Amino acid sequence: MYKFLLSSRWLGWFALVCALAAICAFLGTWQLERRDAIKEDIGWVETNYSADPVPFAEAARYFEEFDPSAEWLPVEMTGVYDTANQRIVRNRPLNGRPGYEVLVPLKLEDGTAVAVNRGWLAIGNNEAGWPDEVPAAPEGEVTVTARLKPAEPALLRGAPAGQLASIDLAEYESQLGYPLEQAAYVLMDTEDPAPETRPQAAPKPSLDEGPHLSYALQWYAFGLLFFVGLGYAARQEAWNRIESGEDEEWEDDDADELHSAAPAPRRTRPVRKRRGPTGEEEEDALLDSQGF
Repeated sequence: MYKFLLSSRWLGWFALVCALAAICAFLGTWQLERRDAIKEDIGWVETNYSADPVPFAEAARYFEEFDPSAEWLPVEMTGVYDTANQRIVRNRPLNGRPGYEVLVPLKLEDGTAVAVNRGWLAIGNNEAGWPDEVPAAPEGEVTVTARLKPAEPALLRGAPAGQLASIDLAEYESQLGYPLEQAAYVLMDTEDPAPETRPQAAPKPSLDEGPHLSYALQWYAFGLLFFVGLGYAARQEAWNRIESGEDEEWEDDDADELHSAAPAPRRTRPVRKRRGPTGEEEEDALLDSQGF
């Protein structure tokens, strides 16, 4: 009934379904891996974001080699802003609005320099490519509480003078002319003394895992449905063959092939049986015997 499944056409369909199902399985696993990464990030936010600030001396190793488990950890630092080397970071949207971020080096008492992201500014109306106003950083000694963030990779695009395409600390250091911590920067929370105005503070990261789990289940379901669809098509094909008689013809052909393949039985010549005289012959013989 289902011998047609061994034909090249149906074997090709089966191979195609297997390939499509494998792609769906890969995409489902990828979604689960993304969910796991987001859950890990959420764990660091829950652990570190509201923790008590640690002094820079305890967190100094994270600026030399970043540890993902330290992301969002508040760090307290005291130093002086190098406002002359302030930079504007381009293409930094916030809540769907285009804008910029303000990056300023903070020179600490021991001579170490750390990049401080002071916050977000909306795109300006007065001059294209620049915010309308950049609130000044406090002058003199200032104590900054800020959260650890890893340095960003370099982007394959440039930026005007006074701006950066990303928080690429290696590029920033090349513009400063003095050493800058390379593995991490900090996202400002508070400054003491506090300025009258400051850039908009970054919001707390979302704790939403997103739809990755549902997407993964959908991809796995799609992969399974390919096999269900193939099975349904095979069932329909079998019924169509039965109704049209193709399946019986297939069986007759197979039977003929089997008979033709089997050795022919040895034929013997039939033996002719001797028959007795007929009624007419007996009557003729009786007349002859009486002289007629």
